[in-house]
Amino acid sequence: MALKPADPRPMTRRETEVRRFVRARYGPRGTLALHRHALGLDLLRAPVNVMLSPLFLLVRLAAPLLRRIGLRRAGDWLSRRQIFLKSDVAQRIEADLARFIEDLAEKGLAPGAAPQSVARAASDYAETRNAISEITTSVLVLASGLLLFHRATPSVISLAGPVAHLRAQVQAIEDFALGSWAGRMWYGAFPRELSSVDLVLTGAVLAMLASVLTTFAGLVADPVQLWTGIHKRRVLRLLRRLEKAEDAPGLAREHVLARLGDLSDAALSLWRSFRG
Repeated sequence: MALKPADPRPMTRRETEVRRFVRARYGPRGTLALHRHALGLDLLRAPVNVMLSPLFLLVRLAAPLLRRIGLRRAGDWLSRRQIFLKSDVAQRIEADLARFIEDLAEKGLAPGAAPQSVARAASDYAETRNAISEITTSVLVLASGLLLFHRATPSVISLAGPVAHLRAQVQAIEDFALGSWAGRMWYGAFPRELSSVDLVLTGAVLAMLASVLTTFAGLVADPVQLWTGIHKRRVLRLLRRLEKAEDAPGLAREHVLARLGDLSDAALSLWRSFRG
């Protein structure tokens, strides 16, 4: 079978400018400079935003449903609500993107959209990028569960149990009256029972660690998205929507994927409760 020829079309001026922008902002040096803004209050905002993620998903799902049943004003109001705490990294991304769009408009390469539309588009872009960071963290959590415990752990919820049990076992073995060797023998035959307090505390600690990891996950995710062309395509789609005066999608698929692990764990928990 003959191979298809490469696309012979030259890159447009807009595509060239977008490529320069994403390479400068999301390459290894650019994303490192970006994440310096996370070394501050973002470390405190991160766990709060993780807790707000389910609420964000519900709000973004409810807004189009309200519009569909005729409550358009309520749906529009709901879709404009700011759920997440605005991080310093997100503010930097929004400011850089808005400035880039202004520069494109001056060169005649971007639509002369209203400042409110540009600000909304830049905010949606920053939220989508953060969702990619959450997906990166979920992949790392899943890989940790497979490597350490040989079981799938789609989210921190399912990872908390094995980690808490391991921690309790190790602590019990070390505190065994006849020594750690005898403790390993005893608790190997009679595993220590896990208390609900241990499980909750372990889950809380893991959630905080995961939120910090999410804050800096872009150090890996940004260059990967740059090299695969994802950042470039996302910015070009944003510009096309502004050009056509289209609203951004009610809920980007990245947000659904970011919550997929939590939804999977919730579904499994419900299934176990029904079976029990």
